[in-house]
Amino acid sequence: MNSQRFKRGYVPIFLSYYKPHFKLFLLDMACALGIAVVDLAFPYSSRKALNELLPQTLYGAFFTVMGILLAAYALRAGMQFIVTYLGHMMGVRIEADIRQDLFHHMQDLSFSFYDKNRTGQLMSRVTNDLFEITELAHHGPEDLFISLVTLCGAFILMFTIRWQLALVVFAVVPIFVVFTVIQRRRMVKASLQVKQNMAGINNELESAISGMRTAKAFNNEEQEDRKFTHSNDLFKEAKRDYYKAMAVYNAGLEFALPVMNVLTIAAGGVFIMKGQMDFVDLVTFSLYISTFLTPVRKLAAFVEQFLNGMAGFKRFVELMREEPAIKDLPGAKKMKTAEGDILIDDVSFAYDDGIPVLDHVSIHIPKGETVAVVGPSGGGKSTLCQLIPRFYDVTGGRILIDGIDVRDVTQHSLRKNIGIVQQDVFLFAGTVMDNIRYGRPDASEPEIIEAAHRAEIYDDIMAMPDGFQTYVGERGVMLSGGQKQRISIARIFLKNPSILILDEATSALDTVTESRIQSSFDELAKGRTTLIIAHRLSTIRNANRIVVIDDNHIAEEGTHEELIQKGGEYANLYHAQRGA
Repeated sequence: MNSQRFKRGYVPIFLSYYKPHFKLFLLDMACALGIAVVDLAFPYSSRKALNELLPQTLYGAFFTVMGILLAAYALRAGMQFIVTYLGHMMGVRIEADIRQDLFHHMQDLSFSFYDKNRTGQLMSRVTNDLFEITELAHHGPEDLFISLVTLCGAFILMFTIRWQLALVVFAVVPIFVVFTVIQRRRMVKASLQVKQNMAGINNELESAISGMRTAKAFNNEEQEDRKFTHSNDLFKEAKRDYYKAMAVYNAGLEFALPVMNVLTIAAGGVFIMKGQMDFVDLVTFSLYISTFLTPVRKLAAFVEQFLNGMAGFKRFVELMREEPAIKDLPGAKKMKTAEGDILIDDVSFAYDDGIPVLDHVSIHIPKGETVAVVGPSGGGKSTLCQLIPRFYDVTGGRILIDGIDVRDVTQHSLRKNIGIVQQDVFLFAGTVMDNIRYGRPDASEPEIIEAAHRAEIYDDIMAMPDGFQTYVGERGVMLSGGQKQRISIARIFLKNPSILILDEATSALDTVTESRIQSSFDELAKGRTTLIIAHRLSTIRNANRIVVIDDNHIAEEGTHEELIQKGGEYANLYHAQRGA
């Protein structure tokens, strides 16, 4: 993604999306020009025929001109088809390009960005904010081009017929422009408010749907309904302000346009009374007024499209200008297959609020060793495991893998060597096979089956209605907690990383399920450097070493037996859990 591209103004950025579709754009504009020329030719040709051909009884020439006009309108219909179909497809492609850029950029953004932004707001930016860009991308340049060509052409031709009358007609235009500018400001403000409130509705909707089971369990449907109704009412108020501004604009427009007809007839009548103009010229002027009104209406439509489209586009650009908190350093190298030696060297970390989460923590995990990190909730255990794959950057000290600082290698190559199993397993709405294959997208079916065997989930899968093709539901809702966890373990077997991080991977499971899965973890940890973040001490019985983190630093370190004999924090945790 070229970050310099999004440091320019909004309009240049928007126009840059036409470049890959420039040939289609030129075809659209050429057809638009053809439509405008045909519209301008009809009144002029009719005037010539009525003034010259009919009075001279040149009926053959007259009907030839009419035939040519008929053919021109047939051609115009064909050009209108191209403008409507291919023009809209160009708009769709531009919208798709914008959405693709946005999604790619969102994938580059760091964990800290998603900590501060709600899913509903982000969904709104990817969907609703870009919805009207298709219309703007297609109709914007086309309507503006047709309108300017038709208006300029009509003015020039009207000027050659009776310049005084042309000036009278066009005297209305500056008034209309001033009125449009004033109303445009009101509509911009209202349109932006609508976008923001729509994002609020998406927030409430996403939260309500995700937490539907919790709401039902606590019998809080009415409370969720009130929250959504509040957001919906704010949306209605914003829409009301927008449509009120638009109604004033359209009402003024509907007043201004007929005034041109009245002025034309009134002024034309005066010229006819004085003998300075004939009825044919007045009819021609009336035809041009009809031709003139269409581009004026198109300009009005363009103003609305521009406001709606650019309101969403500005929010898109703002998001594209958001810089990832974690970036690959210039010249960062690709990490080869890691041996797995990890050195956490005097590491400190604090989130944006500045409150320290880790304070001068040092741990060395040799290749192939299993180290457990335990301690009270909020002590910094999970944060520690997020620093190793660089989901966040340390604020002090350094983390080395095989003697290389994790900041000196690319994030992609670093994370390729690390497998993470978390407490909250996320399964995508797809089949069992799709979710296991997520560990390595190019894996073959036999490899996926082998991973399922090693994760001890194969028998469960074969007992499902469609085996590996069984649909797991949204976030794996159709599976048990143990099944979801073992599918996540199968993913790691498939990925086959050198380093394994188990972040409270069984804390959400019951004791029986935990004991069944523990053997899968033991198999998974063989030959890998393993870091176990644990709350339940029963999950760390095979660890080579135990590190106790409390109050943001290392309180104790040693084997299970050593720490029990020491009678410190670990011994207290162990006896408390054993007693429970």
